Amino acid sequence: MMFSLMCAWYAFFSLLAILAYGFDKYAAIRGQWRVRESTLHLLSLLGGWIGALMAQRLFRHKRSKQRFMLVFWGSVFVNLLGLVLVLSQWSAFM
Repeated sequence: MMFSLMCAWYAFFSLLAILAYGFDKYAAIRGQWRVRESTLHLLSLLGGWIGALMAQRLFRHKRSKQRFMLVFWGSVFVNLLGLVLVLSQWSAFM
């Protein structure tokens, strides 16, 4: 049960991240309103980093911005650290 809930959580935020990166790339090309970088990082922090990583590759977007990528990988680290803590608490509870 916990595993399927976590998979759904990561899938949901990954899908949101892919859509956000795609929208941002489209807006960048057209010179329109952009998605804030903080929003993209928040989606990664909440578990959408898998989709964000896929979108970075798919859309060739944000990969060359060193500062952005540094914060991105930091959000991945924090998310995984949180996941480990949650799983360790869950297994102790069971």
